[in-house]
Amino acid sequence: MTGSPTRTTPLHREHVRLEGKLVPFAGFEMPIQYPTGIRAEHQAVREAAGLFDVSHMGEIEVVGPGSLELVQHLTVNDASRLRIGRAQYTLLCQEDGGVLDDLVLYRTAEDTFLLVVNAANRETDFEWVRSHADGFDASVKDRSEEFALLAVQGPAAAAILQPLATSDLAEIGFFGFVRSEVAGASGIVARTGYTGEEGFELFLSPEEAPAVWRALLEGGAELGLVPVGLGARDTLRLEVGLCLYGNDLDTEHTPLEAGLGWTVKLDKGEFVGRAALAKQAEEGVSRRLIGVRLSDRGFPRPGYPVVSEGEEVGRVTSGTLSPSLNEGIALAYLPAVLAEPGTPVSIRIRDRDVAGVVERPPFYREGSLER
Repeated sequence: MTGSPTRTTPLHREHVRLEGKLVPFAGFEMPIQYPTGIRAEHQAVREAAGLFDVSHMGEIEVVGPGSLELVQHLTVNDASRLRIGRAQYTLLCQEDGGVLDDLVLYRTAEDTFLLVVNAANRETDFEWVRSHADGFDASVKDRSEEFALLAVQGPAAAAILQPLATSDLAEIGFFGFVRSEVAGASGIVARTGYTGEEGFELFLSPEEAPAVWRALLEGGAELGLVPVGLGARDTLRLEVGLCLYGNDLDTEHTPLEAGLGWTVKLDKGEFVGRAALAKQAEEGVSRRLIGVRLSDRGFPRPGYPVVSEGEEVGRVTSGTLSPSLNEGIALAYLPAVLAEPGTPVSIRIRDRDVAGVVERPPFYREGSLER
């Protein structure tokens, strides 16, 4: 019995042309890096700009007079606060409060919402939303194959994108979006991203995306734009403490434990998981996702034990040697009593306990993003 074939994005030929190192990721063949390497790509985004292919992400559309009711029923944030042209970070949870996925929700029309979900959860999220649609006057459609998604991130992102866009990018607020042409292609330009830097994400047709990709790289070369793979995407998001589903978020942990309680609007009415989250909010959490910065040299990796007074108290969910800080940084779920900033802990790396200290992310605070 063979598994499902690995899929490719509409930009696959561009990655091959640029000699990207392709690896399996969430059912797709994706570039982990290009010949310059992860560290150089990471620094390009921090200092100038990087171009990412994130077309593996999923897009689920909810349409109809009852679309807001359905979205409110399934997500923890308050979608009623969204006006057309705005987006919000939110979560899908189980009845017990465990996180099914984190996502960005876009209100594209009065009765239309677009959920951009993680690549590994595309099918399961769609089935979850569809299975809960009974009784709501709304239809649910998986539109993932209808979009290519590009991200331009970094302090020079606006300067690179503006000459190719018909809309005034300065008028797009953080987590806002507009319909615009980019390099002659019609699409959506959203001021969102996953790096802690100024930037935009472009929703385009799969057919037109390669030409836009090439136009951006050509037009942005003088301002330092480079293609960036998933390796640097991961180090960039970890430096600013952004969670990765499957590592830092999963069904075994709630938004309150993950430090995402700010997304949970208990006062908006009933939604899936509300009772469990309200109970936990009242009683308090026993564990928290928190950052650890190593004081000594070390490269923390997911799964490494976190140690306090010689005893294992948690495990690293995400970790790296920060290219910007040149220090080991990690996220881990720790007992609440140990999750206070300044608490000394260690991470066990190859049978050696490397000293560190608990720190509330972001670890890197010098990004260009203005909210």
